[in-house]
Order: sequence, then C-alpha cells, then structure tokens
Amino acid sequence: MSPVEKYISQFEPAVQERLHAIRQLFFEVNPGTEESIRYNMPAFTTGKSHLYFAAYKKHIGFYPVYGLPEIEIAPYRAKGTKDSLHFPHNAPLPTALIRRIIRLKMEK
Repeated sequence: MSPVEKYISQFEPAVQERLHAIRQLFFEVNPGTEESIRYNMPAFTTGKSHLYFAAYKKHIGFYPVYGLPEIEIAPYRAKGTKDSLHFPHNAPLPTALIRRIIRLKMEK
C-alpha cells in the first residue's frame, strides 16, 4: 500500500471514495503524475508544481489554486484564504474544475 493509499484508508468509506476519485483525476489528466505525502497530506507533482488535498470532518481541502478566475472557484473558496478550496462532503465533487486546475498546474 502506497503512503497516499494509507492516508486515504484512515477515513470512512464515503470519504475514501471521494479521495480516490480526486486521486484518479490526477492520473487521468497526467499519467506521469508523481504522488507523495508532504505536510502530512497527499501531494501530487504536476509539472513543476504541487497540488495537495486533505480530508476533514465536513469537507476536502484542495491546495493551492491561485491564478484561476474567481468566478470559477468562488463557490468553493475557503473563507479567508486566497488559495484554498473546500469541497463539502454533502455536495458532488466538481470534477471538471479539478481537472482544469490540474491542467493549469501542469503548464507552469
């Protein structure tokens, strides 16, 4: 079991499913994505950039997402932050947005 799989396995099944879905998006968009644990959360190297996610009681945090049009990320913007998004567990994952973020990070 990889360190990222171990991280995901510590959560309840519904959250695990959401985390696996996000993880899979990285490999669909960029099959060469490298994953690791950094800052105690899954980290994905896309180009020269890193993207991270972390599970919490009510949401999944996704970091960093600066440089995107505010209109796209405003519904998910974490309060008081410039570069963090929150995906509530009681709402569908915005997979199209996550794919777009991964693609943009790959270009940098």
